[in-house]
Amino acid sequence: MAARPRNRRSAGRPRTGSRVAAVQALFQAEQAQSSPETVIDEFVRHRLGELPGTEGFEDGRVTDVHVPLFAQIVRAATSQQDTLDPMLSAALTEDWPLLRLDPVLRALLRAGAAELWMADGPPAKVVINEYMDVAHGFFDGDEPGLANGVLDSLARQLRPAEFVGAG
Repeated sequence: MAARPRNRRSAGRPRTGSRVAAVQALFQAEQAQSSPETVIDEFVRHRLGELPGTEGFEDGRVTDVHVPLFAQIVRAATSQQDTLDPMLSAALTEDWPLLRLDPVLRALLRAGAAELWMADGPPAKVVINEYMDVAHGFFDGDEPGLANGVLDSLARQLRPAEFVGAG
């Protein structure tokens, strides 16, 4: 069974909601072998925004989302997957290759990598912290720590200038 976000509201954090939705959309696209545009359309029409009388993530719904960021992450993650997957794989240990990871964790790493790839994106440390928050929403175990290590490694590779003088 795939991990699902715990019932937490993203009220007031639409960029975080965008990242949660992007992880869910990338998971769905991989599982259903759907195009990113099909999944984006489905999410915008059926899975984003609050339904009256609900409290949050019922049935995978994400209530507070910045839709342009959501779509940008999904598109970047899928269009750059052939470039980003080998980079993610290089940051993982040999005994845990990318395709062996939980598919939700794989989607989360791809979404985070896509944002780090974007030259006009937020600072790398913000991206890493945001995906740590998202990971904690999906997982109770070691997965958030793994995501932190992999995204930090990738950030240092993709945006080395942001880490000059950092330990």
